[in-house]
Amino acid sequence: MTTCVVVKKNNEIAIACDSLVTFGDTRLSHAYEENNKMFRIGDSYITLAGTAAHFPVMRKLLTSMGEDCKLNSRDEVFDTFTKAHQILKDKYFLNTKEEEDDPYESSQIATLIANPHGIFGIYSYREVFSFDRFWGIGSGRNFALGAMYAVYDGAASAKEIAEIGVHAGAEFDKNTAAPFQIISFPMQG
Repeated sequence: MTTCVVVKKNNEIAIACDSLVTFGDTRLSHAYEENNKMFRIGDSYITLAGTAAHFPVMRKLLTSMGEDCKLNSRDEVFDTFTKAHQILKDKYFLNTKEEEDDPYESSQIATLIANPHGIFGIYSYREVFSFDRFWGIGSGRNFALGAMYAVYDGAASAKEIAEIGVHAGAEFDKNTAAPFQIISFPMQG
């Protein structure tokens, strides 16, 4: 899977992810393919966890939404991903089935978004969270969350905390590896 993190501290926002792709027991490192797990839509940076098929689909889908792709608040993210869910089903043949007793159809995707307005997480039933400090997704998230928690109060910047998070994921999770993409920028207002 992966390790992806978002951090907000001292009016700075950071997002980071690793570059390893895995297929079962096979690892496709950055040495064999670029493996960019982060893409930009407007002033938002987006990273995903889950199957590698999500990356080209979500990049194409969100880009093609144009003005309908709004990601600056929890409600805008929810509305955008609700529209995206229908497009995933109609145009990209999304298999929405997870468990028999699921309350809603699944989008099968975990996503982090960072932009000057905040840091957001979106899960498979379109649950949207707006985080105040930091969060992580992917198979290395627990290592990243622990490391970021341990350094948050003493760290100088959101970028520093994000970097520590993805490094912890790579240190302990077999499905996470360098190099890392780390982007930081100031918050708006």
